[in-house]
Amino acid sequence: MQVVFESVSQQLSQAAGDVRRLFHGRGHCYEGFEHLVIDWFAPVAVVRLYRAAEPQWLEALFEGLRQFEQVEALVFQQRARGQEAVNEVVWGEVAAEQVATELGLNYQVKPQKNQNSGLFLDMRNGRQWVREHANGLRVLNLFSYTCSFSVAALAGGAEHVVNVDMARNMLNVGRENHRLNTMDASQVTYLGYDIFRSWKRIRQLGPYGVVVIDPPSFQPGSFIAEKDYRRVVRRLPELVEVGGTVVACHNDPATGTAFIIELMQQECPGFRFEGRLANPEDFPEQEPEKGLKVMLFKREL
Repeated sequence: MQVVFESVSQQLSQAAGDVRRLFHGRGHCYEGFEHLVIDWFAPVAVVRLYRAAEPQWLEALFEGLRQFEQVEALVFQQRARGQEAVNEVVWGEVAAEQVATELGLNYQVKPQKNQNSGLFLDMRNGRQWVREHANGLRVLNLFSYTCSFSVAALAGGAEHVVNVDMARNMLNVGRENHRLNTMDASQVTYLGYDIFRSWKRIRQLGPYGVVVIDPPSFQPGSFIAEKDYRRVVRRLPELVEVGGTVVACHNDPATGTAFIIELMQQECPGFRFEGRLANPEDFPEQEPEKGLKVMLFKREL
C-alpha cells in the first residue's frame, strides 16, 4: 500500500490545484494494484476499483488517504464489467458538479458520475498541443464529448471551432465549459449530429487547419473502431486544408499506433505521420502501446 501513498504524495505536490491522476494502477507498473486508480478534482479524490477488495484493504486505503490534508473529500467507485458502478462518498462534502482547472482553464466535472467525470485526464498533453498550434486556424473537433479540445483551441487563439457529437447533452456541458472560460460564443459551432450522416454540413464549415478525432474505442450502436475509424479517416482529404494537421486519438489497448498509421497510409496517402505525443507522466504504462495513443499527421498534398 505504501507505493500508492508515495504516488499520491508526489502527484499532489505537482498538481498545484489542477486535475491529476494520483495513482494509475491500470498501467500495470505497480504489481498487485492493477485494479486501482485514484483521480484528483481538488479538493476531492476519486478512488475507482475495477475488482472487489477485502474490507480491511479498503479501510487501510481510505485511512491512508485521509492523512493528506489537501484531500477534503473522498468518493469511492466500485466498477465491474457488465455491472452498474456503485458510488459512495466516504467522507467530506461532494457537489454533484464542480469546476476543475487544468493548465489555467476551467471545466465542469462530476466526481460522482459512474463512468467519466466529464474530462479525460490522460488527454492533457493532447489539449496542450492543440492550444499551442491552433492560433488563427479553424478547428474541427469530432466526437467532441464536453468540448475540452475546443476550449483549449480557443485559448490558443483559434479562429473558430466546430464541435460534433451525437450526444447533445454533452454539447450542453461543452457550452458551459466555454462560458466558464469567458469565451466568445460566436467563435464556436455545436453540431449534435451523427457524423456518419452529417458530412455535408461539417464540410461546408471547413476547410480546417486542425482536425481532432477522439472517438470511443468501442461503443456499440455508435462507434466500433475496427470498422468506423476508417469511415472517418477516408473523409479527411475533403476536410483538412493543405498544411493542416490531424490529431488522431485511439484508446483501445488491443490495437497500437500501427492500426491508425496503416489506415492513414491506405486512405490518405497525402498525409505524413509526424509522430506520437507522449502521455502525461501521471499515466505510466508498462506497455505504452496499450495506453492512450495520440498521433499527428500533416497534410502535404
